Amino acid sequence: MKIEGNCHCGAIAYEAEVDPAKACICHCADCQALSGAPFRASVPAKAEDFRILKGQPRTYVKVAESGNRRAQGFCADCGSPLYATSADDPKIYNLRLGVVKQRAQIPAQRQIWCEAALDWARDVSTLPGVAKS
Repeated sequence: MKIEGNCHCGAIAYEAEVDPAKACICHCADCQALSGAPFRASVPAKAEDFRILKGQPRTYVKVAESGNRRAQGFCADCGSPLYATSADDPKIYNLRLGVVKQRAQIPAQRQIWCEAALDWARDVSTLPGVAKS
């Protein structure tokens, strides 16, 4: 599936080919902190299938619990998280679904780091809702 993404302010835009069947939610503490949310959703793209069309992401390199160095790509202007990849040899870019235009068509197919999941965030469908605020 061809997708397009851009940061909130529009300074960075990209396109990629992804397999929606590989979309995933991660509940790890790092994803919670780096996204500012209780979990983060992403879909992987091979490096050769990911193209920056506009702008240049900044990166922050973190060391994962596994010991791997992971580069977190984001917009330096608006702060939108864009992807994570290996800091040393990028072969796969885990694209953050929040900035993908086709995100509604890419539902997560699995969850990882579930032991770190926040109990209250596992099912929010029972909470009262307002269409727009």
